Amino acid sequence: MRTLLPWLLVAAVSTVQAVEFSGNVATELLLFTETERIAEQFDENLTISFQPKLSRSWNNRNDEIVVELFMRLDRRDDNRNHADVRELKWLHVDANQEWRVGIDSVFWGVTESQHLVDVINSIDQVEGIDGEDKLGQPMIHYTNIQDYGVFHVFILTGFREPTFHSPEGRLRLPLAVDEDQAQFESSDEEEHIDYALRYAHYIGDTEFGLSLFDGTSRDPEFSQGLDDDNQPVLIPFYPQMTQFGLDLQSIIGDWMWKLELIHRDQDSGSFTATTTGFEYTFYGILESAVDLGTLLEYSYEDRDENAGVFDNDLFAGLRFAFNDVQSSEILAGMIVDTDNQSRTFRVEANRRLGDSWKLTGELQFFSNIDADDPLSAYAQDDFILLELARYF
Repeated sequence: MRTLLPWLLVAAVSTVQAVEFSGNVATELLLFTETERIAEQFDENLTISFQPKLSRSWNNRNDEIVVELFMRLDRRDDNRNHADVRELKWLHVDANQEWRVGIDSVFWGVTESQHLVDVINSIDQVEGIDGEDKLGQPMIHYTNIQDYGVFHVFILTGFREPTFHSPEGRLRLPLAVDEDQAQFESSDEEEHIDYALRYAHYIGDTEFGLSLFDGTSRDPEFSQGLDDDNQPVLIPFYPQMTQFGLDLQSIIGDWMWKLELIHRDQDSGSFTATTTGFEYTFYGILESAVDLGTLLEYSYEDRDENAGVFDNDLFAGLRFAFNDVQSSEILAGMIVDTDNQSRTFRVEANRRLGDSWKLTGELQFFSNIDADDPLSAYAQDDFILLELARYF
């Protein structure tokens, strides 16, 4: 794979005259409303990001090269000064078969509050705590499309170890993470070859997916140690795991029922977790163009208490789709831990400004966070985020 990727890039650049170019450049303002937990942390930040995308197709669009990069400049958190190849792939379509070779991003899942079955890509930890931003994953991805379902085979050629916030960063773990001391269960470490399978189909109004992943866990375990300056740090450990997953979505009238279920086996033990719920949409509320979706989801896992964030939690939310020319949307939701009453409240909103600009806003508040809750590190990190992006 490492020898193939440069050739893919050369192929894209050598045909620059036929390349389609798109992407965005954005400015992000981040404001924290509470006093920092650690003296060196900041209470405001301004960053710039650049996400260009180039693509070139040929052979009647049956072949395509795609290159998508991401870069961020951060004046406060050194570890957020980073760049990543989100995509660098060759796509080939042949009748009912597809090949994707290179670096790519894959999403599995249907629920809103968390994505249990989504295990292919490592999360870009410095880009947010919602898990939506991913590092590009080297892979060979084969798809076979039949009347009785879609089959996916993944060979994941290497593991992308994520970067964590620097000591002065906000929205970070209780201690800084020392990535130089990262440990792996496999002696191959980042070079371990992972495998995944997925079968997707539908029955009537119900779509479902069955998945299997075997390889390096994208969710590290942490132990406390000391860095070179004899300061306490967290040391990540990446175990091997096998995960079986099911995701299901059924549309019945104005109702959309959702389910994600996994069973994961690793040396530290096995556990089962699920997120299930619904979204009911009121169309054209008050005789307007606005649609209102009401969401309710419940998450449970049978690991030891406080092993995961969503161990016995309830999510309730509202989704406003304004159906206007500016594609305005608002999603607001609250998650409550039914064991210790820890609560998080989040609002996401976006609106196009003209043909080329987009304004995005986020609010995140933490309330009554229990000292033993995994979210306790963020208890003083309530924030407001504004992003203005120029698309081209």
